[in-house]
Amino acid sequence: MSRVNAIDKKAIPNRLRNPVSRVLRSWEFLLFTVGVLIFLLNTQASPYFLDPWNLSDATFNFTEKAMIAFAMALVIISGEIDLSVASIIALVSTCMGFAVQLGFDTPALVLIALAVGAACGAFNGLLVAGLGLPSIVVTIGTLSLFRGIAYIVLGDQAYSGYPESFAFFGQGYVWWVITFEIVLFAIIAILFYVLLHRTSFGRSTMAIGNNPTAALFSGIRVSRVKFILFVLTGIMSAVAAICLTSRLGSTRPSIAVGWELEIVTMVVLGGVNILGGSGTIPGVVIAAIVMGMVTFGLGLLNVPGIVMSIFIGLLLIGVIALPIVIQRTKQRVAR
Repeated sequence: MSRVNAIDKKAIPNRLRNPVSRVLRSWEFLLFTVGVLIFLLNTQASPYFLDPWNLSDATFNFTEKAMIAFAMALVIISGEIDLSVASIIALVSTCMGFAVQLGFDTPALVLIALAVGAACGAFNGLLVAGLGLPSIVVTIGTLSLFRGIAYIVLGDQAYSGYPESFAFFGQGYVWWVITFEIVLFAIIAILFYVLLHRTSFGRSTMAIGNNPTAALFSGIRVSRVKFILFVLTGIMSAVAAICLTSRLGSTRPSIAVGWELEIVTMVVLGGVNILGGSGTIPGVVIAAIVMGMVTFGLGLLNVPGIVMSIFIGLLLIGVIALPIVIQRTKQRVAR
């Protein structure tokens, strides 16, 4: 037995056997280093960056999107994608606003939001996992469908008059400058870390993303797993809708427009393979914080929003293209 172990250890390169070396070579460590550099640059670029209350406000730039990004990461790891998340937010917020007009209180609003989000996710899951339709086509369609319903209900109007207790979700502080949203973000990150990296469901998700046919013949119920992932994404979109609507204090059909691009960028920047099969929750957490700091830093410098959108678009293209360029470069060097 010892001889076999010795042979196995020789077969594993030292750089992979050493955990410290493995961490230093990881994408997460590189991303963390970039985050530290961005933090230092922001401190030099603006004297207001290090203000505790400003840093607290900066968390709003990523917490709501990151809540969805955790669920989106699992969907992409499974080999699918959900582009309807921002429209689910709009529909959920519209349903909550309509319920407020009927006199519903905060607990009922939360339940309505979660139910609508789960229903939207189930609808996507039914079309993708049940009927076998391509997720990118389905969710582009439901992107228009869900937001279209919000526009039909509201038009140019807005819902307001939310209960005072509802404001805590998006504006409340747990202690000093620590917001309720950042605490919720941390809790959800831990839950998704456990789900992906410490459960059989997470291993099944990875297996499906690597080879769905092999996963099916291994006894994994591929359709059920994918359906659950879409429902989970719908629920997390509802959670984000609760926080965002609470923070804004009103509902408009244009709420969260363009968020799907930022969420996908956040996931891919975090090291999740856009083709599925690999990725980590810690990487998504670091990516969310990095994007939040970049957005906040550019905001302090009065950079226009359109420039931020261009930056996010270029970032998404760059992150997807970088691994391909590196792989082709290695192949040319090997030749």
